[in-house]
Amino acid sequence: MLKAMCVICICVVTFPAFGQAASKYQVGTITEVKTHQSAGDGTSEHVSYDVSVKVGDTIYQVLYTPPLGMSTMKYAAGRDVLVLVGKNTIRYNDLLGQSFEVPIVSRKSATDAKQSKQESAPTCHLPECSLVESKVVSALTLWRELAFGTLDA
Repeated sequence: MLKAMCVICICVVTFPAFGQAASKYQVGTITEVKTHQSAGDGTSEHVSYDVSVKVGDTIYQVLYTPPLGMSTMKYAAGRDVLVLVGKNTIRYNDLLGQSFEVPIVSRKSATDAKQSKQESAPTCHLPECSLVESKVVSALTLWRELAFGTLDA
């Protein structure tokens, strides 16, 4: 009888673990922060930000409205955060462990964004440009060799 009770207790205790979906937090990098342009008259005290977050191979644009008096988001580009990507929202925790959700405005592939940046980048076809480019590459190679002590033979 005691064995049966132990087995039942173990099953009852472990059952909820199988019923819950495992949430998968991922590392996201804040790639860009812009002040959100609202359709109002621009006199609103509440500032919102369009924040681009790269998670894996996808860049999500979310609308972030900070708590009153907080303006640290405009300095957050380049910061890594743990995020949980949902269907229409992204969940993250602040430094105190409080959980927040922000709405996803758009999503696009990171490779598409990289290609569009390369296509829109200005190119120079003058002979002076290739000379400057080769000098920059040489200077960077020399700096790497001096800083890290590596020589590529």
